[in-house]
Amino acid sequence: MWCAADCVTKWNSPVLKQPSCPRPPSSFIADRRKGAASVGKATRSRGAAQPQARTTREVIAVSVGGAGNSVGTQFWEDISIEHGIDPTGTYAGGSDLQLECVDVYYREEASGRYAPRAVIVDLEPGTRDSVLARPYGGLFSPSNFVFGQTGSGNNWAKGHYTEGAELIGTVLDVIRKEAEASDALEGIQLNHAIGGGTGGGLGTLLISKFREEFGERFVCTFSIAPSPKVSDTVTEPYNAVLSFIQLVENVDATFMFDEQRLYDVCFRAPLNITAPTYRDLNQLTSGAMAGITTCVRFPTALNFRDVANSLLTSEMFRERNKLGSYRDAPNSKYLAAAGFFRGGISAAELDEQMLRVRSAHSSRIVNWIPNNIQHSHCEIPARGLVASAGYAVNSTGISTMFGSLLEYYSLMLRRRSFLHWYTGNGMEEAEFGEAQANMNDLIGEYLQAQDSEGPPAGWRSR
Repeated sequence: MWCAADCVTKWNSPVLKQPSCPRPPSSFIADRRKGAASVGKATRSRGAAQPQARTTREVIAVSVGGAGNSVGTQFWEDISIEHGIDPTGTYAGGSDLQLECVDVYYREEASGRYAPRAVIVDLEPGTRDSVLARPYGGLFSPSNFVFGQTGSGNNWAKGHYTEGAELIGTVLDVIRKEAEASDALEGIQLNHAIGGGTGGGLGTLLISKFREEFGERFVCTFSIAPSPKVSDTVTEPYNAVLSFIQLVENVDATFMFDEQRLYDVCFRAPLNITAPTYRDLNQLTSGAMAGITTCVRFPTALNFRDVANSLLTSEMFRERNKLGSYRDAPNSKYLAAAGFFRGGISAAELDEQMLRVRSAHSSRIVNWIPNNIQHSHCEIPARGLVASAGYAVNSTGISTMFGSLLEYYSLMLRRRSFLHWYTGNGMEEAEFGEAQANMNDLIGEYLQAQDSEGPPAGWRSR
């Protein structure tokens, strides 16, 4: 399923797939072959919910490529602070809630140190120094670093067929080691940019190989999509479209971020950053990722606090808060959405406000997917905030983003631009036509869902 991760009130986003501390139920999982979204059970607001017995279900986070590792290291810094873990891996927090589900993303070593279940991968060796130079760089296990020597040259084929293929065995060995150190592996989280040769090419090769070896383990990606308006790499449309098709086949949930939208959010209030740096963009993206993973990382029993929630809930579907690249057309429909609220928020008022939000947008929410608008609350606030909210949405409007990338892709393909770079690294020219056709099919399926009064033919829950 495709999902735009969006932010409300500063920069924090919700969870789409809603696990109790360890195992996510089957909410918002797509039919990988058809790209259809389905909604099952999800954790909801429940007054004074009682804590439930939990069994750890671990997640291995794999960051691939330069952009994937830049965002990934920021993500680990943010969630480490939320869990009270300092740069040495020592717990220095003050709440039992911080450690209740910490084993999902961290393993506790014999010394008592917490080490991330993180794998750092790039075909460019210089990324190692960039990761280690970060404030939390010493948190990572050096044995989980896998680097090549040549880079991908922004060539998807190099990442998928040549240099990446030579490295993939080593990457899988590291993932196996982390899986063996887990009690009950839930799956992997891939952080990458699909416009890059390594993030797109090697990243999609990795999830394909992971799917072959680990079967139905959950696969989630945080994928940064290129925007022609801010791109400085001519091959990004090729890399992105070739990556999309792999994601459709092998991923359970993809959270999509768009470079142009990240810049737009930085420019506007409340951030008001006139010249955003990559660090600003990484913090914005990481904040959304931290929100999306909150219910994997923390228990979600609600408390009652006398805080007004109408501002947070009313902002959920505002166009200005989207981090996805598309703008919803008047006739676009929401197939599914999840709102996530953090911090000192009254659960009772939250339930009431969410009913109002759903009612206000009822004409744009499909009625043939049951329970397709969910929300949840986590007591632990986001870093630096008292209360925050965000949402992730699977909207037919995302087809406009697909269409924009496909337009640039098709223009380049008609001119046969740079094809020799790809065919010289193991690709067949026919693969470009197949990717183009598959992308058209994906767009068509979303448009069919938009115009349908019931489940389109071929759409089913898994």
